[in-house]
Amino acid sequence: MSDFRSDTVTQPSEAMRKLMAQAEVGDDVYGDDPTVNRLQDYAAERMGTEAALYCSSGTQANLLAIMAHCQRGDEYICGQQAHNYKYEGGGAAVLGSVQPQPIENSSDGSLDLAKVAAAIKADDFHFAQTRLLSLENTIGGKVLPQAYLASLRPFVEQHKLSLHLDGARLFNAVVKSGEDERQVIAPFDSFTICLSKGLGAPVGSLLLGSEELIARATRIRKMLGGGMRQAGIIAAAGLYALENNVARLADDHANALLLAEQLASIEELDCDPSAVQTNIVYAQCRKGQSAALAGALAEQGILMSAGSPMRFVTHLNVNEQDVQQLVAAIKQFYRGR
Repeated sequence: MSDFRSDTVTQPSEAMRKLMAQAEVGDDVYGDDPTVNRLQDYAAERMGTEAALYCSSGTQANLLAIMAHCQRGDEYICGQQAHNYKYEGGGAAVLGSVQPQPIENSSDGSLDLAKVAAAIKADDFHFAQTRLLSLENTIGGKVLPQAYLASLRPFVEQHKLSLHLDGARLFNAVVKSGEDERQVIAPFDSFTICLSKGLGAPVGSLLLGSEELIARATRIRKMLGGGMRQAGIIAAAGLYALENNVARLADDHANALLLAEQLASIEELDCDPSAVQTNIVYAQCRKGQSAALAGALAEQGILMSAGSPMRFVTHLNVNEQDVQQLVAAIKQFYRGR
């Protein structure tokens, strides 16, 4: 079976499974799981931050960051397409009592800082207090430009905001841009890294930031039921992923571009290869047949996400041959129409 629905579907490798089986463990709630500690220490040292916290998911890591930066009745600004606003169950509002203020994303995924400035609330008790600006990199597969990232620190300091990055696919951005990973995250007070997408671990994300912020996030994680016991079994996979699976993300990017170029040649589809930067490809069915197409492909053992547009995601468990088989199956579907 080939699964193009998401890079969340990756399977742990044999090497990863072996490390998981042999992982040295303790009780992470007491802070004495040695493998979790190694993962957190390695990530913090690699990225140049004071501390890191292992979380059960990216949703949890983003929520911890928002709640650590903001108090009840505060507000954070984000994009209309931001995961922590649109796709994470409204957790900041429901569980943190933090109001989101979404604004429209620009075509490159960034937020126009003039629009952000206009959205910041005045110091008036009628309004929630704007405390945090949250961005995402990559977003919809797009890499935020480095020049834009460099402009963020002066902006948030001017407006007395904290700055968070949803870095679920951070290393896709790093690999595509060719920038030093520490430079990509340098402007941010906190950021997340998802270990269970393109990096291929089965579980978990990291939240990174100052010791003070991570201490607050650790307390909130416990309150939300996120304290894990012998979590070294899964942390071992995350450590392997960080140490071994970053550079290979370039293969996923190459396969995504190949797929986009092939889809663009199919008359019934609308796909722009020039819009593909990392491992996510969007294509539009010109006759609105995405659900039928997804059903036909599933019968052949190929999974995809129907929609308008359709989304295809490449990852370590699909290769160039899988891409070619997907394209052939799509062409076969339309020949039968």
